[in-house]
Amino acid sequence: MRVAIDHHTVHRGFPFRKTFEEVHLTVAFSHEEKQVIRQRGLLKFKLVDRRPANARVDDRDQKFELRVEHLMDGRTDRFLCANPSAAKDYEADLLAVLEQMKRWLDDNIETGIRTVTEF
Repeated sequence: MRVAIDHHTVHRGFPFRKTFEEVHLTVAFSHEEKQVIRQRGLLKFKLVDRRPANARVDDRDQKFELRVEHLMDGRTDRFLCANPSAAKDYEADLLAVLEQMKRWLDDNIETGIRTVTEF
């Protein structure tokens, strides 16, 4: 799994333009990892609960969650943060979650083996 995270400053809104920090996340899964994700039905697994800086109060939280299916096939996920500090915090959270996901995918490659223990 190869992860690329980029930060971009963007301006949104009319007539009052606001400046946001946009975080782009691209994950390149290996062929084996893609196969595990599809075979084990892991596409709908939620990685991160998040809420962008420009979200309205009445927007549903499920609309913004990051799932494995959003990262498949080299698609880039874009997320708006209020400022550079929030973007760096978000990046740190992403890296922690993706590191855990890598271990999780490795664990899902093979089923467990028989274990016999005597107490």
